[in-house]
Amino acid sequence: MDRTGTFSADEITEAYAAMHARVQEHARTGDWHTFADNFTEDAEYVEHAFGTFRGREEIRAWSVATMTSFPGGVMTGFPLAWQVVDVPTSRLLCEVRNLMPDPGDGSVHEQSNLTIMTYAGDGLFSREEDVYNPLRFLQMSLRWAKVADTHGNLSEEGRAYVAQYGG
Repeated sequence: MDRTGTFSADEITEAYAAMHARVQEHARTGDWHTFADNFTEDAEYVEHAFGTFRGREEIRAWSVATMTSFPGGVMTGFPLAWQVVDVPTSRLLCEVRNLMPDPGDGSVHEQSNLTIMTYAGDGLFSREEDVYNPLRFLQMSLRWAKVADTHGNLSEEGRAYVAQYGG
């Protein structure tokens, strides 16, 4: 049942704030298994570099694989730069900053994406779309890896990533 437009801005905002707090905990612990539980069973997740995932279990498989391997598994947090709610469409749009840790020289490496969340009620979302330029993410992660390697802070997995994507 489509309940689009039946939720208040406060409800949508509070649901996303709760989800975002759980995402920060996933980043802190490295355990992404429950990330997909933020979505309805029939949710759709549109990810511009990896494709579209349908259903909670496809979202779970993708998020665990992506966020526990390089570079996703290295990211330290995902603070919001801004957000806005569109009540008629039950959507929350925000800019998410994807932060890498200090590679060893104090430099800051991050790349943002725009996220469009569609709220379905009961604290769950029926759709997420992450809009970004995958090439910019790749370039940022390769720059970070180069600096981290210089300072002895690049894992073997990171070196394999650079070998595969950095030429």
